Amino acid sequence: MSLQDDYRAIHESAALGAISVRRQIAVAGADRASYLQGLLTNDITALVPGSGCYSAWLTPQGRMLTDLHVLESGDLILLDVPEPQLGPTLERLDQFLFSEDVQIGSLTDDLAASWVHGPAAAATIERVVSGVNGISDWSAYQLAKGEFQDAPVVVVRMDQLDVPGYCIYIAPALRSTLEASLVDRGVREVAAASLDAARIESGYPVFGVDMMADTIPLEAGIDGRAISLTKGCYVGQEVIIRVLHRGHGRVARRLVRMRLDGAAAPGTRLRAGDRE
Repeated sequence: MSLQDDYRAIHESAALGAISVRRQIAVAGADRASYLQGLLTNDITALVPGSGCYSAWLTPQGRMLTDLHVLESGDLILLDVPEPQLGPTLERLDQFLFSEDVQIGSLTDDLAASWVHGPAAAATIERVVSGVNGISDWSAYQLAKGEFQDAPVVVVRMDQLDVPGYCIYIAPALRSTLEASLVDRGVREVAAASLDAARIESGYPVFGVDMMADTIPLEAGIDGRAISLTKGCYVGQEVIIRVLHRGHGRVARRLVRMRLDGAAAPGTRLRAGDRE
């Protein structure tokens, strides 16, 4: 595989691959939305079945514990989190659960995720997954249930590489078969390095790589899509509001893209004169 061919597939046709490994958590029960509303940065109670959002969970000091894709299916809310944060997130969810009608559980044994990116992604998915139509016109985080080989799947639109992007949640035993069907219809399985290059070019940060446990969402530039400024209180809100209102959004550091002449390995320290 060449980087050029992978890049062309991502931007001109369809490419298969995830920019990072993530796991899923089910939050069910009548109080699931109101329970998450007080914990996460985005407006969870505004979600209706078939919709979702991007969000973060912060410490009281406004630092990131994790980022999350939050998806309301109608039966439950699915939380999609970075793989290393699965255990800690489950533990924290349990700690904040008191008398609410909420049930929490890992979906690791029940769900796997396949990601397809590119202008031809929607048309190819519709050829493989039955019951989903017009997905090229979906808005961000719109989702619907479909079927693959008589098994239920969920398709979600989540753009990550400046091209249309979709995640297909499916039973782990069928994931390889699904992906083989996509490849048979012209989707290119691209290298992890190619996906990483494309997401960096797109300015899409990954938790654990570009934003860490000491990162404030505003420093990572995700506040526009991860934080609601109209919802009620959530953990860490005071710090976010103080930075936005009193500090006019100014932060001491900010994640940016930098174009270099030549290669540079991750972790390379860059200097401007004597300043790192």
